[in-house]
Amino acid sequence: MKTRQLGTSGLEVSELGFGCMGLSHGYGPATNEKDAIAIIQQAYEWGITFFDTAEVYGQGANEQLVGKALHNVRDKVVIATKFGFKNGRNTDGLNSRPERIRQVAENSLRYLQTDYIDLFYQHRVDPDVPVEDVAGTVKDLIAEGKVKYFGMSEAGVQSIRRAHAVQPLAALQSEYSMFWREPEKEIIPLLEELGIGFVPFSPLGKGFLTGKMNADTEFDKTDWRNVLPRFSKENREANEAIVDLVTKIAAEHNATPAQIALAWLLAKKPWIVPIPGTTKMTRLEENTGSANVTLSNADLVNINKALENIRLQGERYPASLADLQGR
Repeated sequence: MKTRQLGTSGLEVSELGFGCMGLSHGYGPATNEKDAIAIIQQAYEWGITFFDTAEVYGQGANEQLVGKALHNVRDKVVIATKFGFKNGRNTDGLNSRPERIRQVAENSLRYLQTDYIDLFYQHRVDPDVPVEDVAGTVKDLIAEGKVKYFGMSEAGVQSIRRAHAVQPLAALQSEYSMFWREPEKEIIPLLEELGIGFVPFSPLGKGFLTGKMNADTEFDKTDWRNVLPRFSKENREANEAIVDLVTKIAAEHNATPAQIALAWLLAKKPWIVPIPGTTKMTRLEENTGSANVTLSNADLVNINKALENIRLQGERYPASLADLQGR
C-alpha cells in the first residue's frame, strides 16, 4: 500500500488507515479480544500503518487492544488517540482542561504500551476551555516527547485557525463521505490553505454506502445507529438513491460499492486518508482493495454531478448528542 503525507506536517501514513472504534464501542457488542487483535494485526500485514483509537472507546479498552496488537511493530506504525470527554465517557460531557489532557495522555501511554503518542487529537471542541489552552498543552506534551503531532476532530473553521496559530495541526479528523459532504463547504478549503491533513471517519457512511444495508436492516440494541435520525427506517428507505449510485459505479469498475466510496475519497485530495473500520476479515480485505481502484477525473465529475441531484434525508445526530457536533 502506498503512503501519504498528512498535509505539510511531515507525518507519513498508509493511504488508508484503520478505525479501531467498532471493535469495542458503538456498533453492538465488543469483538472478543483474540479476534480484535487478529484483525488489527492483519490490517498491518496488508500494509496499513495508521491506526485510530480513543480514550472514549470503552474507557481505555480499545487503546489496550491496539497496544497489545501492535506492541511488536510499534516503531513501524502511527497510532492516533484522542482526549476531550469527561471521565472518558461521551455521555458525561466535555473536558479539555489542561490537567485532564495530561491525565488522558498518561493513561493512553500506559494502555498503548508506548512512550509516545504519534497523533493526539482533541476529540471535540470544549466551549469552556479556550482552544489556545488546549493547543498549548499539547505543544508542551510535544516538547516533552510524549506526543509527536497535534490534531482536532469535528472542529469548526475558527477553532482550527486559533489552535493552529499556537501549535500547528497535522490533521483534522471529521466525518466525510458521499453520505456526508458538509466539509466540502468550508473545512476542506481551510485545510488546504493551512497545510493540514484530513482524516475522514465513517468514510462508508456508517455502513450505508456498502450496499449491505436497507430499510429493513435491524441493528443490535446497543448499536448507536438506532438513535441517529439518518438511520431511521424511513430515512434509510428515502436515501437508497445514493446506494444505487455507488452500486452502478462499482459495476462499471469491477469493484464493490464500499471500494468506490473509499476510492472517491482517495481521489479527492492527496492529503486525505480515510479510516474505515470493520470487525470482519472479509470487509478488511475489501476495504484495503479500494487502494487499487482508480477513478478518473471524468468519473469524479460524473459522480459529483449525480451526488448534487440526490437530496439525503435525516440529520446526522439527534439534538441530545449536541456535544458531537462540530464547533
